[in-house]
Amino acid sequence: MILPEHKERILSHRDEVRRGGRRERPVLDEQEAELIAAAITESLQERVPVRLRRFDPYEDCAIEGIVERVDQAARRIKVDGEWFAIDDIIGVDRG
Repeated sequence: MILPEHKERILSHRDEVRRGGRRERPVLDEQEAELIAAAITESLQERVPVRLRRFDPYEDCAIEGIVERVDQAARRIKVDGEWFAIDDIIGVDRG
């Protein structure tokens, strides 16, 4: 049995998705996580630019630049003077 409030929320969520609204955070598989880690490491060590896809519930976002620091304890990276959460990174654009 579904409560009326739950049914309403399910239907509104479905409408948001159809209209291109709020997206769900994807679950990364092990291979994608390894590609992300390799790209971050390469950028940090070789000082080469990297383009990482960053999760946002409403739009496509990217982080572009050279990784300056990695803070494992806080799970974040610094790219061109700005900090980003590692958990928000969902992919690597190779080009």
